[in-house]
Amino acid sequence: MEAGSLRDLRPVQDSRLSVTFAIDAEAEWLDWMDQNEGDDNGPVLDVLARCNNGEEGLLHLMKWASPGFWEVWEGRAFLYLEEAIGREATDIHELYTASLWSEVSQRLRGLSEDEFSQRVVMNWMQRRVELGETIEEFEDPKIVPTFEAHTRASKSLVYTVNRAEGDDDLILIIGREHLEASKWGHGEWNLSARLHP
Repeated sequence: MEAGSLRDLRPVQDSRLSVTFAIDAEAEWLDWMDQNEGDDNGPVLDVLARCNNGEEGLLHLMKWASPGFWEVWEGRAFLYLEEAIGREATDIHELYTASLWSEVSQRLRGLSEDEFSQRVVMNWMQRRVELGETIEEFEDPKIVPTFEAHTRASKSLVYTVNRAEGDDDLILIIGREHLEASKWGHGEWNLSARLHP
């Protein structure tokens, strides 16, 4: 990876998703490897399993091998995910549960991106009105950019779920910034479970 020799093996990056540039993903992996020197002989998962915090190394590799990811601010995730499941999330932690994402996948499967984004935007506007906030562009110049951001993110969520559902080689791995790598993913796809079955 040091010489970029594996770049041709990297999946094509999906322009509809957020992506990590190859050089950045490679640099993060190499920096992690430099900090975790040890016996590097054998299959990658075996080597990572022997490393202290091998899950972090696996997370770096996963990001390198991913065609992209869906990424939103946590506060906005409530809006999108609650609209997808048709109910309020119990708390912030529920946003990262396997059961919630299973429900999101089930409800968004085959749904039109436009239909879902319209539902999200209507929900957002209703919430603003209930909070006594304006929905008029001339009263708040951030209305249009926020509307556009909600539209993009909600369409991208539907796209991501349906792409993962339609491709047997893809698995949704749920995590968040500043979350220990060992806690990324669910069940057999939890990064710790992958390294220490």
